[in-house]
Amino acid sequence: MFSRASAVSALTVAAVGGTVATPGYPPEAEAATVAAKALRIAASKKGAPYRYGAAGPKRFDCSGLTQYAYKRAGKRLPRTAAAQYNGTRHIKAASRKSGDLVFFHSGSGVYHVGVYAGSGRIWHAPKTGTVVRLERIWTKKVWYGHVR
Repeated sequence: MFSRASAVSALTVAAVGGTVATPGYPPEAEAATVAAKALRIAASKKGAPYRYGAAGPKRFDCSGLTQYAYKRAGKRLPRTAAAQYNGTRHIKAASRKSGDLVFFHSGSGVYHVGVYAGSGRIWHAPKTGTVVRLERIWTKKVWYGHVR
């Protein structure tokens, strides 16, 4: 049974967008927490300049941003977008959640990655001359991956 203090704490966590661990369900709660942390970390890099091959903390390319965000959240990812795709659990668009990775592809090759922010948007480091930013997904040629 919950005490009044624990119920208030749980409501406070829910109100500020946190997660409440439920006994018997630690893997899902942990995964949600890692994804939420990675999303917050990627968003915190808004405005950081793009630099090919850079993986932070001040400059990023696309896979460098996702690798950096997940590393800071407690999970390791490979360095390139294609390797990150191969290292995730592939999911359907209907199953995507904030913090999952969005992979842009041409045929069978992955060429870009970002962190799904919800509502059809991603945080990503687009290309030379741009900065890390939140943007709408502009194509249907995407695959989704859940970091394990």
